This record gives sequence, structure tokens and C-alpha cells, in this order.
Amino acid sequence: MLSVLDNAFTGVGHQVTETYGEIISLAKLADRRGFRRFWMSEHHAMPGAAIPSPLLMAARLTGETERIRLGAGGIMLPNHVPLGVAEQVGMLNALAPGHIDLGLGRAPGTDGATAAALRRHSSANEEFPEQIAELFGFLGHDWPEGHPYADVPAVPGPWQADENRVPRPAASADVWILGSLVYSAQVAARLGRPYAFALQFGSADILNAMRIYRENFRPSVYLDQPYSLVSIGAIADEDPEEARRQATSTAMAMLRMFQRKPFALLPPEEVAAYPANFQERQVLQDYTDRTIHGTAGEVAAALEDLQRRTGVDEVMLVVGGYLRSTQAHTLELLADHYGMPAV
Repeated sequence: MLSVLDNAFTGVGHQVTETYGEIISLAKLADRRGFRRFWMSEHHAMPGAAIPSPLLMAARLTGETERIRLGAGGIMLPNHVPLGVAEQVGMLNALAPGHIDLGLGRAPGTDGATAAALRRHSSANEEFPEQIAELFGFLGHDWPEGHPYADVPAVPGPWQADENRVPRPAASADVWILGSLVYSAQVAARLGRPYAFALQFGSADILNAMRIYRENFRPSVYLDQPYSLVSIGAIADEDPEEARRQATSTAMAMLRMFQRKPFALLPPEEVAAYPANFQERQVLQDYTDRTIHGTAGEVAAALEDLQRRTGVDEVMLVVGGYLRSTQAHTLELLADHYGMPAV
């Protein structure tokens, strides 16, 4: 089962208004071609990534799509007040019942100075489990006896339905735990929630993380058995060399971050002309190869091998490339390869 993650990549020379319009078009395409989910991720203070609020973008997409599940993959919870997240998710679930996902992560999604401006205190990461518990309390209006927030409701939500003497929402947002380390696997297993591993960041620990998640999974009222996905960068093109060229833009953006420069997507021609030293060439090659690139058949074969090795239930394509048209072309080629519907 294939899903899509859009980082709102905005290349040098492109305006954010173009990006938002193309995200809407890409979500409609994914919906039409039968992809399972369309997620967006939270980033701050990056010229090359333009969604600081995935839930805000998801609200727009509820009016543009019909079947696909929409969501944040993810919301970096330490950047937010749990009550505010619960209220926004309640609104989304009312707009598109049964079609909303909420992925929770603890990385800042930005640089240290911006994280400090967002979080206000340095212990936010360590409070991640407590923040999740608080969010769950608001989402379900379900608190331990004597909890200081027991009389604080998130509206819309179950409390509002009870007060207005109407049935509670039949479907609630699916809450996922996200991560790229073993820690997130432990949290997801303990909470009995679905688990998403971000392989686009690169990790030798994915097999270990999946093993820990499955072995330690505790069935919950939300999920009776483990359910997982892995996200990975993917670019398909009839010309495999063009697919690789587009992948170099993201690799260069990562190199720039290591150089303490802004995450910016440069044109492939500019990346090719960059006078990289030996160490920089290694970084560029490594991050280019972390994106699966090639023809549709080559990309599909790599995705299938990844699914076999990890045993995940879904593979999520992190669409990339300097040109936004590359992302739509990737989805079309893979949908055609797998004979997915063209509604």
C-alpha cells in the first residue's frame, strides 16, 4: 500500500504561492490515483520547506479531496500546546470524519535558535511522553481522576457532543507515533499506536526499531495489533539520469545544513557546478542515494525490497526534486506501474 508525504519543497527561484497551489494539485492527484494517505510535515525557518503548520494545509485539502486520508506527518509536539493541537484536530475531524491522521514527533523541525523561540524551554523533548498523554486526554476527554485538566474540554470534541446531547463523533483522527530512532518505536509499542519510521533521514536501526515495536506492542482500544509504515524519498522518471539529477537538489540542501547554511533547494545544474571537496562529495552522494531514484520499474523494485525487509504495512513516498512537476510525475509513473485507478 502506497502513501505520500509532501515536505512543501520550494526550489530557489520559486514562490511559495506556487508551492501551495501545487500541493493542492498533488493531493488531488494522489486522491484520484488511489494512494492511501497524503501527509505533510512541519518545518520552520527553511527557504526550501514551506509548511510550518501541516494541519492548516490539511484543512484546505479537506475541501479538495474525497477518499484519501489527510494529515500531519508530522506535528512536532514539543513545539505546541497539546490543547491547541486537540482543538485543531477536532475541527479537521468534523470537516472530514474518518479521513484525518495525526502523526506526532519530537524533533524540532528546524535549527536550535528557532526551536528555542518555539519551545521557550530546553526540557521540551524530555516531556514528550507527558505531552502525548495530555493530548490524548484532550482528544478523548478522558482524564485520570483528579487531573488538573479534567474540566478543560477541547472543542469540538466528545465533551461538546455530550453537552449538546448529540452522539459523539463516530470516527476520530488516527494518531501515529513518528520517529527515526528506537526510542519512538518503544513509545508507539507502549501506547498501542501505529508507528511510522522516517527512513529518509537515514538509519541503520530501522530493522531493530521495527522488531522492538512488534515485540513490545501492547494492544489498545485503538489498535489490536502492530501497524507500521516506512517513509522514504522517491523520484521516478523515464530517464533515470534525470531522476538522479533531481535527487541531488535535496542532497545539496542537506549538505548546506551541515555547513550551517539555510536548507535551500538549488537547481541541479548549480549543484553539479558546486566545487565540492572530498568530504562534501561523500555527503552529496550519500544523500542522493538515500532517495530511491530511477525508472518507475527500478523505483518500484526498490520499494518492494524495502517492504520485504522491514515487513511494514505501508510505504510512504517522500516526494522530492527541485521541480515540483517531478513529484506529480513520480506519482503518475508509479500509479501506472501498479495499475492503480485513474478516477
